[in-house]
Amino acid sequence: MAGAASPIEEPLLVHPNCHRRGLSEEEASLNELESVLSDPHLGFIDRIRLATWAESKLLVHLAAPAVIVYMLNFLMGMSTEIFAGHLGNLQLAASSLGFSGIQLFAYGLLLGMGSAVETLCGQAYGAQKYAMLGIYLQQSILILLLTAAAISVVYIFSKPILISLGQSPEIASAASLFVYGLIPELFACAVNFPVQKFLQAQSIVAPTAYISATVVALHVALSWLAVYGLGTGLVGASLVLSLSWWLVAAGQFGYIVKSGECEDTWGGFRGGSEVFAGMWDFAKMSAASAVMICLEIWYFQVLVLIAGLLPNPQLTLDALSVCLAIYDSVFMISIGFNAAVRSGVAVGCGWQEFVAYVNVGCYYAVGIPVGVILGFYYDLGAKGIWSGMIGGTALQTIILIWVTVRTDWIKEVPISFCEY
Repeated sequence: MAGAASPIEEPLLVHPNCHRRGLSEEEASLNELESVLSDPHLGFIDRIRLATWAESKLLVHLAAPAVIVYMLNFLMGMSTEIFAGHLGNLQLAASSLGFSGIQLFAYGLLLGMGSAVETLCGQAYGAQKYAMLGIYLQQSILILLLTAAAISVVYIFSKPILISLGQSPEIASAASLFVYGLIPELFACAVNFPVQKFLQAQSIVAPTAYISATVVALHVALSWLAVYGLGTGLVGASLVLSLSWWLVAAGQFGYIVKSGECEDTWGGFRGGSEVFAGMWDFAKMSAASAVMICLEIWYFQVLVLIAGLLPNPQLTLDALSVCLAIYDSVFMISIGFNAAVRSGVAVGCGWQEFVAYVNVGCYYAVGIPVGVILGFYYDLGAKGIWSGMIGGTALQTIILIWVTVRTDWIKEVPISFCEY
């Protein structure tokens, strides 16, 4: 692959303009990978071994800051749930139901819609249309703020909604108090998600990690003060979490505006004619981007709501919240590595609709029914619901691995390139 015969032969993992930021380590790893793949004297096993090692080093270098960011952000929510658990079993069950039963609905929608920024900013950055990144960012923030305002109605009426879904009135009442304190977090996420994707599209991740680390330390101290020092209970714990997310969003946005590193891509606040031009098309793309993520995140929300219908819901929700906390902590590593990959396989190959069908089939036609049967019919409780969740996720993974292995990537590379 010597020379630059065609754009299709250019490396896909590292941006062509990465030399602007002096990413020599990434370029060295990439050159090593290219030399291994183009060496005709290497045997098949040696080629696979050396190429895997070279690409793994590249991915770890790119993904490490992103993994740290996602883990730190996850720790804020987990620490809030830990403080709630110290208040009692009811409070732990309420925070678990508030997080998984209500907040996941909003989180999936906002995160999914915010993912459109990652796609569009990546395309604009690759085409060197740097001014468009700032426009996309402002369009996304505006759309997500409007979405957050609409979703806040669900938070306000969370108690009757949870009771109508069959949850214990006592737990639903406590969960609604917890959820009220999370309403400001909705609007913080509406700003934070697009800002984070905007920075990731430019391989700017380290500043976000420093900001998140600082806020996490402050969050733990403020949570202790609110819960134990001031005795504000669930409402205080959730309000501190909302404040912490606003600090993260403000810190990242301040870095964009003041650091000078995003001078070409930010370009200042734009007039209405620039921001509102193409707003409807951007909104439709944001909604489409949310489909796959929502189908996956809402799967866990449904399972938690089902767990609340089991006998002794306090104990069941407490057990499931611990399992989900462990699961999510490991999942953050996968999300961080995913952030290091410029083009997702599903997006690059136009498989969004296919993956959506796979998610629906594996999660909602297999995972949930199996969990309900094991949990209720066979009296396995939370263990049965958890087993159903793992079964649905395992089936999805097997199908996607099989499709990936069976795909003719020689044909797909030009298709992916044309998509971008």
